[in-house]
Amino acid sequence: MSTDTLLDLSHVSVTFDGFRAINDLSLSLMPGEMRAIVGPNGAGKTTMMDIITGKTRPDTGVVRFHDHDLTKLDEPAIARLGIGRKFQKPTVFEALTVRDNLLLSLKGLRSPFALLFARKTNEEADRIENLLRTIRLGSSADDLAGGLSHGQKQWLEIGMLLGQEPDLLLVDEPVAGMTDAETMETADLLREINQTRSVVVVEHDMEFVRALNVKVTVLHEGSVLAEGTLDQVSNDPRVIEVYLGR
Repeated sequence: MSTDTLLDLSHVSVTFDGFRAINDLSLSLMPGEMRAIVGPNGAGKTTMMDIITGKTRPDTGVVRFHDHDLTKLDEPAIARLGIGRKFQKPTVFEALTVRDNLLLSLKGLRSPFALLFARKTNEEADRIENLLRTIRLGSSADDLAGGLSHGQKQWLEIGMLLGQEPDLLLVDEPVAGMTDAETMETADLLREINQTRSVVVVEHDMEFVRALNVKVTVLHEGSVLAEGTLDQVSNDPRVIEVYLGR
């Protein structure tokens, strides 16, 4: 592995009940890079995220992050190393305000009841204000999270992940169910986040991927089919066959 690489998957494979979900997958991400991962259903996108975060252990291969072998670590240890994952469905504390959701995440607290005993420091208050600006929710800071739109809940959860200061953010289909305006705002938000940390985005929405304007990796049957700009991979005959030749 190159010493310049932040994340490196090398010859990773995993099989479930005879089905090879990931097949000799090799992929590298540089510090400060944002990468879009696309591919048809069953291509292995979610399984790849599961392997990086320790939810699934590969049968073979090595996954290195900051020179740690992630295949030997469990999910909490990997999260502490600086990998944050946002799942497709937002999971926020709906009965708490937006501000209190962010406070919970800063303190690494898992229960809303813990807030009763939490004291917010000045530093935390400043960080929350910065997060509110980043995730476009400053005017909703004191609103209950349950009253937010679907897109705003996604932004709040991204903010909660940022509160844990990850070096790498893994984001799974962030714009599913969003309005067109929210989708483009989310592209701006992720580009902003990418100024200070690395991001991997798994997505189906090609207009959104185009708005991100980053290198694209196409997965198919658990391995890399093509890499390049969106235009390059869109014009690749192998990619066209996979998407259209069914």
